[in-house]
Amino acid sequence: MPRFAARDGLMLHYEDEGDGLPFLCLAGLTRNSGDFEFLLPHLAGCRVIRMDYRGRGQSDYADHFMRYSIPQEAEDAIALLDHLAIDRAAILGTSRGGLIAMTLALTHHDRLAGVILNDIGPEIDGLGLGRIMDYLGRRPQFDTLDAAAQALKAAMEPGFPGVPLSRWRRQAELMWYEDPEGGLGLRYDARLRDAVIAQSASGPSPDLWPLFEAIGPLPVTALRGANSDLLSAATLDEMARRLPHLRAVTIPDRAHVPFLDEPASLTAIQEFLETFQ
Repeated sequence: MPRFAARDGLMLHYEDEGDGLPFLCLAGLTRNSGDFEFLLPHLAGCRVIRMDYRGRGQSDYADHFMRYSIPQEAEDAIALLDHLAIDRAAILGTSRGGLIAMTLALTHHDRLAGVILNDIGPEIDGLGLGRIMDYLGRRPQFDTLDAAAQALKAAMEPGFPGVPLSRWRRQAELMWYEDPEGGLGLRYDARLRDAVIAQSASGPSPDLWPLFEAIGPLPVTALRGANSDLLSAATLDEMARRLPHLRAVTIPDRAHVPFLDEPASLTAIQEFLETFQ
């Protein structure tokens, strides 16, 4: 199991597969390297690097929950690139991963070759945030992964019409595990909820537009699920206005977040990667 030491000594898990353009994939808030499982077979010609953030997946948990922060996770991403002796990488950031990518565009611009933002932008819709807080840090109320998959399909069908139960069953496996003591366990540190609440209470939300604009003039693509409750169509339009070279793509029949193996997603990602050939 490949691991590396973050600068504070915490051991973090990563995956490093393939050859070609270094392509660092950064997952959502509670997710892990499995977030990109469905996309991975379509990335021939890339060196795909996936990281489990601290407190997620197979990485160690932090001693204090306030170490679960975007600046810290951005620092961990740079430590991973240093560990692998990679000078520059393209980044695909899903949700939280996109916020980390924007942070890196401001703080370590020279380490980035380009950015894809998956259903995230500099303004975050409160409706989506509320939905996330409903489940963040709480064990799901299901006894089995099969039951969880059925519930996921029922809850997500309006935003993801036609997605088969088998896909939701695999998604459930990536998010939770069957606890031998009963019920389902989280594949992340439940104290992540404490971190988000404490950081939200520490002051007004920062203006993220300067972070987004720092991506320019790098190649940049933004994907938005057509039914997203986190990234609005108006925000995507404003992103395209502020960075005219941005390729903005709306993914039909998807909410937060696209799986990334949809035809529209794959076309956009391949066109992004072709800029480096």
